[in-house]
Amino acid sequence: MNFRRTLLAAATALAASTPMTQVQAATPSAEAIVSHYADIALATYSDSLNGAKTLQQAIEKLLAQPTGDNLSAARNAWIQARVPYQQSEAFRFGNPIIDEWEGKVNAWPLDEGLIDYVDNNSYGSESDVNPYYAANIIANPKLSIGGVEIDAREITPQLLSDTLQEIDGVESNVATGYHAIEFLLWGQDLNGTRPGAGNRPATDFDPANCTGGHCERRAQYLRAATELLISDLQEMVDHWKADGAARAELLAKPASAGLATITTGMGSLAYGELGGERTKLGLMLHDPEEEHDCFSDNTHWSHYYDAKGIKNVYLGAYTGSDGKEFNGDSLSDLVASVDAGLDRRMKEHLAATEAAAQAMVDSAANGAPFDVMIAPGNSEGGQLVQNFVDALVAQTRVTEEVIAALNLGEVEIEGSDSLDNPAAVLAQ
Repeated sequence: MNFRRTLLAAATALAASTPMTQVQAATPSAEAIVSHYADIALATYSDSLNGAKTLQQAIEKLLAQPTGDNLSAARNAWIQARVPYQQSEAFRFGNPIIDEWEGKVNAWPLDEGLIDYVDNNSYGSESDVNPYYAANIIANPKLSIGGVEIDAREITPQLLSDTLQEIDGVESNVATGYHAIEFLLWGQDLNGTRPGAGNRPATDFDPANCTGGHCERRAQYLRAATELLISDLQEMVDHWKADGAARAELLAKPASAGLATITTGMGSLAYGELGGERTKLGLMLHDPEEEHDCFSDNTHWSHYYDAKGIKNVYLGAYTGSDGKEFNGDSLSDLVASVDAGLDRRMKEHLAATEAAAQAMVDSAANGAPFDVMIAPGNSEGGQLVQNFVDALVAQTRVTEEVIAALNLGEVEIEGSDSLDNPAAVLAQ
């Protein structure tokens, strides 16, 4: 459903009178902005890694003592781990290393029957497009994949990543990452567009008092998926260190191309991904299966922090999980030196998007999370979601102005049929 919408950032009269060589001569330099952007990427992914390690500690405690309190603590650790990671997504678009890696840690939606037991009345037992729709890895120590029998008696990180992730090329066969862990901690959300998240019992992990069956293998899967998440996040942290591949690839570009990378991430996340695929699509279809954090009902916070990540990148600022602040040369500073009014508008739109995201957070706090907001007939909730989409679209239009004002040339911003061709979505 995604496609590339090419933005031809034609030079405006202002851009023509302010060529890139003059912009670079201003303070701050484009090189300094791009370098600081890389520093914020490192800080954000490092926080994400630390959050995953804290999650692992909570999961180990749950597996050692599978009580309701320990399950709640593990769920809370998962929610907290999402805070820095969602802010990292503004780095994804424009940096191919991240975009190619992202599916290992944040792929969604997933066909949860691939992993564990499901409610067949709501889920069904088969799919026309996915032969592994109900494979139930946890219940089956042997699997046949493409006519080859796979030994899955021991569920390891390698089995999940090398064999089971996206089996048969089906993207919804998600065996790894945050959402696989989310499903294992919460279970299916069987509430549809009514209030309530997944409600997996802690005894699903208790071999001495087992519900759901295969409790030892479920614990094995949860442990392996968490170990893999940590190793995948460590890989991305290493990419942004001083000698890392992602940093080197970015800094090897001309400075103007580095700025284009920054604005590509801002625009593509705001428009096609967050505004379109993660928000507008679910609202159009009134489908809770299109909810990003659908098992935990944490989508409102994930959207909030995605939007915050865009703001971080533009302002050159990030506040770590430990409260440490990272501030430096920013795209905002550069835009202000070219057109102070444009910089002011960009900040106003970032603030408007944040306010719209906060309204969804407030709705969830009052018992109406994202899947309730998008329910058929919920005009008030639907309007909150639409306000967020509208704010993101308007913000993207100003991002396009920034691209033009800085004379960055041709920049590709992700699109979404839900925004660009809604009739095609409804016709499916």
